[in-house]
Amino acid sequence: MRTAESHTATTRPSTPASVPGPGSGPAPGSEPGSASAPGSGTASASGSANPPAGPPADPAAAHARWPDVAVVPPASWARTAVAEILVRRALRGLPLWARFGGAEPLGLGGPLLEVRDPAAFHARVGTAGLVGFGESYMAGEWDAPDLVAALTVLAEHAADLVPAPLQRLRRLWALRHPHAERNTPDGSRANISRHYDLSNDLFALFLDDTLTYSSAVFRGFPAGPDLLAAAQHRKIDRLLDLAGVGEGTRLLEIGTGWGELALRAAARGARVTSLTLSREQRQLALERVRAAGHGDRVAVELCDYREARGTYDAVVSVEMIEAVGAEFWPVYFRTLDERLVPGGRAALQAITMPHERMLASRSTFTWIHKYVFPGGLIPSTRAIEETVVENTGLRLTRRDAFGAHYAETLRLWRERFTERAEEVAALGFDEIFRRLWTFYLAYSEAGFRSGYLDVQQYLFTKEGTAR
Repeated sequence: MRTAESHTATTRPSTPASVPGPGSGPAPGSEPGSASAPGSGTASASGSANPPAGPPADPAAAHARWPDVAVVPPASWARTAVAEILVRRALRGLPLWARFGGAEPLGLGGPLLEVRDPAAFHARVGTAGLVGFGESYMAGEWDAPDLVAALTVLAEHAADLVPAPLQRLRRLWALRHPHAERNTPDGSRANISRHYDLSNDLFALFLDDTLTYSSAVFRGFPAGPDLLAAAQHRKIDRLLDLAGVGEGTRLLEIGTGWGELALRAAARGARVTSLTLSREQRQLALERVRAAGHGDRVAVELCDYREARGTYDAVVSVEMIEAVGAEFWPVYFRTLDERLVPGGRAALQAITMPHERMLASRSTFTWIHKYVFPGGLIPSTRAIEETVVENTGLRLTRRDAFGAHYAETLRLWRERFTERAEEVAALGFDEIFRRLWTFYLAYSEAGFRSGYLDVQQYLFTKEGTAR
């Protein structure tokens, strides 16, 4: 079977690239609360190595590609001073060490967060909040020997990092979503392309041979990279079992990825219609379908879910809802309902977050939106279930959570991405991009390790008698 490693991709980032959510989801590692003294190592015992820090080799190219990273934004003295006070106040009470410019560290002890350029760091945070925090990492102004451990501490205390009075004023200071990134049919195509059309070869460098870009399901922890493909098949098979996919099943898949779920469904005898908005993914998925001999059973269409037609015995959608946007959740779930025959089954895999945090952040433009998943929003289980009840006749039959498995999946992706940094560079992705992806993968892993994020498999059924 042909994989992405034999496919020559042509896309390269020429503007600040959008890269979890996943949006975008534990395994052993440095315990966030361990009171060890700060060190100066470059990797943890769990293998968390970071790209080299410091300015990029070509400042002019960096400025063209990453204008908000290459130059520290202008910030007033007052804004920078307030940011410094708030940051130090927050970090002082956390189970980590934070060291600014080589001074004595503050904190209660734990993983080290090393701020090499405090002035630039505070200016960015004061100007753009958490967007600036991420851009400061991309610029090499701060780092952490164990990035995941440090970010896990921050994720565990996310609700308390900003003082309550400022949280109540979030609408006044938080950045807003660009109108162009609304998930209308045209907006969704642009948003999806900015992430999934980066390069098939890039994704193949850190995914396993199944090219599956969602949480796996492991038998136990820790898992080695040789077990990831089997764990991805275990996840896919659980979803297909939930949906009752077998010989003769008419299956609609919303979100093709690179085709692995469609291939396994076809191997069961199903007839699959799979929808994607990514031209790069569709091209490779079709190649894989033909190579597997399932061209007569699998159709991969460049099509928005709102444009789907026909009726199906089952619908499966894996980590697609995070790209839908709250405005269109009712449309998404009505589509599932309308496409299913009576007695049909819909199996979904979805990343989730606590309902209160979702409500607090849903209108905020974040670092993930700017550089990773434009237009995305992770729902809560409550939001999903209320939307289904209010807009469809579907019935929730089952829900299983397995967030620790996503943390393990992300660890394996992150370690492979780090190990193959030279190959990433050879594809044309610069150092700032590599730091961006390192931060994205570590940031996501920390979310699942802390419990801030979770991942669910849902089964919804439609009343009536299957034909």
